[in-house]
Amino acid sequence: MSKGPHKIEYEVLEGWEKLPEGWSFVEVAGVAVDSQDRVYVFNRGAHPMIVFDKEGKFLNAWGEGVFTNAHGLYIDRNDHLYCADNFDHTVRKFTADGKLLMTLGDTEHPSQTGFKLGHSPVCCSAGPFNMVTNAAVGPDGDLFVADGYGNARVHRFSADGKLKASWGEPGRQPGQFNLPHAIAVDRRGRVFVADRENSRIQIFSSAGDVLDIWTWVNRPDDLFIDEQENLYIAELGWSMPVPNTPHYKMMRMPPVGHDPIARVTVCDLDGHVQARIGGPNPVLPGNFIVPHGIWADSRGDLYVGEVVKTAGAIEHFAPFTAHSFQKFIRAR
Repeated sequence: MSKGPHKIEYEVLEGWEKLPEGWSFVEVAGVAVDSQDRVYVFNRGAHPMIVFDKEGKFLNAWGEGVFTNAHGLYIDRNDHLYCADNFDHTVRKFTADGKLLMTLGDTEHPSQTGFKLGHSPVCCSAGPFNMVTNAAVGPDGDLFVADGYGNARVHRFSADGKLKASWGEPGRQPGQFNLPHAIAVDRRGRVFVADRENSRIQIFSSAGDVLDIWTWVNRPDDLFIDEQENLYIAELGWSMPVPNTPHYKMMRMPPVGHDPIARVTVCDLDGHVQARIGGPNPVLPGNFIVPHGIWADSRGDLYVGEVVKTAGAIEHFAPFTAHSFQKFIRAR
């Protein structure tokens, strides 16, 4: 189980982002912050990448006509963005102003895993990609990719996009995955994988050896490690009804002893909890419905995106508003 006193406090800041008139995120799949504390909101509205300064002022937008379904977002030390699009099976690398630098994946030919929406789950693991979920860069510049909805693998690429290794297969045993949804790499090269529908985080060496497994999380959806080596975990939980589908093996009920709420947990890299945010009423500011993207800026302030349309939360909670993006101020 998780351990340690909670010693970091946050306060939600409503209305931080200043969207242009008539614009909407619809829902926010990913968020990342660059070296200048500019905030990139990867969303499923008409303008997939919307950029704000640290005060919430609108700066720029790009990505129109590029993405089929925004999913995971990562930004490296050089302010290059890695955007995972799970509908067209690609990870694209961009400059901060939206210039395309590299594309990994085949939009026309997803890997053959037996997965078919509406029909069958992942039956076997395969190469890159099938409904890829997220990416992160390691300390040596290698790119690690979680290949989740239609696969059950982690892939390791060189900085120039050459596949170096892959590991994982469908299942519940150590080293196996049921929807590897997010990924983070620490400065020692350890790879943290959000094994969402097994409701656990698996920790690997950079070669794919299992080092540890945390089972106290609630369906982890996204991961981020800051410069102080705090790990931020967006936990999907069970605030929304979990559908029963033929193509996903969802964990429909929480394991015994788990709190069913959606939440955010901040811990160190040994699993000692520093802070936890979220409560039982999901639509209240500061609580969560379906947290899907997470990042912290240089001041420790926190940004969380939620996929409220895809999850059905807009209709489920109507007439209450289902928030898709929140900022939290860290107590100084």
